[in-house]
Amino acid sequence: MSSPATVPYKSFVQIDRSSATPVYLQIANQLINAIQRGYLPTGAKLPGTRSFSELLNVHRNTIVAVFEELDAQGWVETKPNTGTFVLAKSAAKPHKIRTAAPLQLDAYPKTTGFAFRKSSLLDNPFEHSSCEYVFNDGTPDIRLTQVDHLSSLYSANLKRKSNHKKLGYYNHDGSEFFKRHLSNYLNLTRGLHISNDNILITRSTEMSVYITSEILLSAGDIVLVGSLSYFSVNMIFQKSGARIMPVPIDEEGIDVTAVRKICEQHTIRMLYITPHHHYPTTVTLSATRRLELLSLAAEFGFVILEDDYDYDFHYDKSPVLPLASADKNGMVIYIGAFGKSLAPGFRTGFIVAPEDLMIEMRKHLGIIDRQGDVLMEQVLGEMIEEGEIHRYLKKSLKVYQERRDHFTDLLSEQLDDYIAFKKPAGGLAVWTRWKQPVNLMQLSKECAKNNLFIPKTLLYQHKNLSAMRLGFGHLTPKEAAAAVAILKAGVLKQLH
Repeated sequence: MSSPATVPYKSFVQIDRSSATPVYLQIANQLINAIQRGYLPTGAKLPGTRSFSELLNVHRNTIVAVFEELDAQGWVETKPNTGTFVLAKSAAKPHKIRTAAPLQLDAYPKTTGFAFRKSSLLDNPFEHSSCEYVFNDGTPDIRLTQVDHLSSLYSANLKRKSNHKKLGYYNHDGSEFFKRHLSNYLNLTRGLHISNDNILITRSTEMSVYITSEILLSAGDIVLVGSLSYFSVNMIFQKSGARIMPVPIDEEGIDVTAVRKICEQHTIRMLYITPHHHYPTTVTLSATRRLELLSLAAEFGFVILEDDYDYDFHYDKSPVLPLASADKNGMVIYIGAFGKSLAPGFRTGFIVAPEDLMIEMRKHLGIIDRQGDVLMEQVLGEMIEEGEIHRYLKKSLKVYQERRDHFTDLLSEQLDDYIAFKKPAGGLAVWTRWKQPVNLMQLSKECAKNNLFIPKTLLYQHKNLSAMRLGFGHLTPKEAAAAVAILKAGVLKQLH
């Protein structure tokens, strides 16, 4: 057996002093790795603490801590007046250390040794850029959120002794306190008539759609969506094996006559809709069509999955109540996000549905998100109870309305010859149609050269359509002016 002095420890023990991991743990973990790979065989004697510390250029107490960690995990045994030896962790035959050449640990495998399913459907469609200016599809400006105040609310709940017991157990059903206040909030603002038993708390709208799809969709089921629809949700439907069938969208929202014709020819399982501000066109579904859709769902037996996308952001008039508020036959599942005007970590998703379906949904949530975030839900519940969420919304809506007006004025002044749009009554984005033939991908690349990033997910172009969805909520007036100027310069260069 090789003596401790002949083992090339420095070849497999590398210390990173800039790492957040303590040095003694770095050394211990790498020694464990060497033992597992057979570089330090069973029975091998480790150097003494003094000589080992000199070899690795660390304090002797650090090596003492290393040996204590290895002993605690059962990798070594220290014999008084004899030394520290590697213990057997398996029945594998020990490997002798070769000292003729420098020893290097094998890299972590780049590929698996087994086959697995791959999905092109779930390829990440999102892009990122280091450009100073960015158009997105309509997200809030986190700079408007009072992060310090939100953090203090969470910290206070974390320190509150009455909440400590909530940290010691799993509660995938969510905070009953939050669900009670959220149901009251939705009843007040959306015209619903629900209780705690009708709500499921999720992490996001996408998680809500995923759980719904897992329960309600089977391979081959037909799901109706707008001819232009939210790509992430479409990905989830396709992953479940469903067949997506597009329905035309016009100035009143989804074409209900077309929905009826499809229902008369096919068995439809679900209709996904964003009626308040249709994604991506921002149009609002008319009141007449809302009633017709509810009637069709009852007649043909399909589920309406209603997404209240951007419901909280409305400027010119009161928002139209969701379909779920008028659903008497239990055909609507209502999903949304609470706290979109808050910092990202303080937002949550929700599902509203009849109690029998909710029982099954809780089972699925218990598998994919068993822990939940009870303290965060406690904070959000208190914000509703104390009226904080209304104050946040009122303050942010004033800013976003000013930004909408400024942004649409810029579009009219700078790009009126090239695009057509309607000022949206709500939401954080403007739907623009191009009057002249413009290659939107090329336009995006040209803008990127001038520090404006336009993701491909905002571009809608085929033989009958050239359009962009341009978010304004995250842009200050100065930033919006700079972004529109760059966009105009890109258009002029391509057309002239």
